[in-house]
Amino acid sequence: MTLRVLRAADRTAVPWKNGGGVTREIAASPEGASLDAFDWRVSLADVAADGPFSAFPGVDRTLTVVEGAGMDLMVGGEHHIVDEQYWPHDFPGDLETDGRLLEGPVVNVNVMYRRGRTQAATAVVRGTLRLMVPQGGAVLAVALEDGAVLDGQGVELARYDAVLVTGESPGVLRTQGYAVVVTLSVR
Repeated sequence: MTLRVLRAADRTAVPWKNGGGVTREIAASPEGASLDAFDWRVSLADVAADGPFSAFPGVDRTLTVVEGAGMDLMVGGEHHIVDEQYWPHDFPGDLETDGRLLEGPVVNVNVMYRRGRTQAATAVVRGTLRLMVPQGGAVLAVALEDGAVLDGQGVELARYDAVLVTGESPGVLRTQGYAVVVTLSVR
């Protein structure tokens, strides 16, 4: 088992691919891959204004609002109201997408994974969950509130801290609040 603790304080804000906002990468595979070469990528995105999303050909996305009232997404000409915090919303990253804020800025957990290479399942959990790592894949858990603990590993997570695990199961994640858990499988 390989376990990496990824602290929120260590992340750097970088401009979006289209320059319309900022993102803080939590983890990607392969590590250090460019935006055109990742198999999967998970980040926190700050959205302060209405505007277009960056296009990612061949990539599927899952957006989860973790701060703010949400967004009205126009994805390939269809409205998608994303107005519930902690509710993952899937959409194709290669369709033209435009976002309109419902009531001010939002922060999203953004999961992107390349079709044909990786499959991602995103869940928001609270309480106790055994983290299960698929063979050849990975699990990423991001604390959305202070007070998450990975039992038996001596790992405590503050808000937006994360753990990335490959290999065997690291055990049980216990949260006092919510966490996003992304299970990444290789195709």
